[in-house]
Amino acid sequence: MSQYSAVTGWGMCVPERVLTNADLEKMVETTDEWITSRTGIKQRHIATPGETASTLAISAARQALERAGIEGTDLGLIIVATVCADYPFPSTANLVQHALGAQCGAFDLQAACSGFLYGLSTAHQFIATGSIQHALIIGVEVLSRIIDYEDRGTCVLFGDGAGAVVLSASAEPGGLLGFTLGSDGAKPELLWLPVGGSAEPITEEVLRQRRQYVRMQGNEVFKFATRIMGTAMEEALDKAGMTTAEMDLFIPHQANLRIIEVASKRLNLPPEKVFVNIENYGNTSAAAIPIALCEAVEQGRVFPGAHIGMVAFGAGLTWAAAVVKWTAVTVAPSDHATDAQHEAVSATHAGS
Repeated sequence: MSQYSAVTGWGMCVPERVLTNADLEKMVETTDEWITSRTGIKQRHIATPGETASTLAISAARQALERAGIEGTDLGLIIVATVCADYPFPSTANLVQHALGAQCGAFDLQAACSGFLYGLSTAHQFIATGSIQHALIIGVEVLSRIIDYEDRGTCVLFGDGAGAVVLSASAEPGGLLGFTLGSDGAKPELLWLPVGGSAEPITEEVLRQRRQYVRMQGNEVFKFATRIMGTAMEEALDKAGMTTAEMDLFIPHQANLRIIEVASKRLNLPPEKVFVNIENYGNTSAAAIPIALCEAVEQGRVFPGAHIGMVAFGAGLTWAAAVVKWTAVTVAPSDHATDAQHEAVSATHAGS
């Protein structure tokens, strides 16, 4: 039985199509200055027809498996964190499992923007108990399919993408050192998709009212996020037996630059220890942290022995934080998935 679980592979995939703030100025009453000053976002990637949660997830997963030096058949578990599954059922994880040729359990996990860290923590338990050797954790969203592009309060915020990691059993001390998970379901209406579930099915009236899209009370979510981000990160550090000063890199959920700045100030972290890429992707929900992790590795900001703090918050309301000691050997930068890769994955999916 192994006590440690290390990140051994990582990969990301974003759609080629980019929607800039200038593009949004032509679609809704907003400006580049308004969006940038309030969110820090300059552009976001948007899925095209044929690109789905599973196709993006499969591309990211294949990169992660290649870096880990394993095959799909080596996996003992697949977890896909998403609120944008291809179908209500079967799970997107089932589609990923088939495409990768894996022969293991696979399931979707729904904790909104906190989903990837929920998945990472869950997979760690399986590895720490000796149940499996390798797990694949994917955060993926195609939020553009559930966003109202007539609502400037939400349509400027979100983008599409996928990020994946392979978590493997390791005898070397390190990997996931500590984590915390939390939830508060008292006010789901602060950030939710109110219809389409068993509480209220989609009807013609719902469609006429345009209620089939994400709804958010932005000010309340902002207040919650600025309270919880720092607290959750401190809890995870405490469980890892570490202090904030011992973190080499802080990867917060990429939802809003002002929220990131508040959390960084709370943790007394200098800018060089904080990873930010929200300007290029917007809020990709469960995909945000694994995408940021991939870019941090490519930029040389993650190195063997580095202590990485990650924290997220999301609809539910949910929150999660984790501390990872990086024990993987970094590799040369690789290009993000191309249209050709998307097409290959789409063909695989279509044949499943």
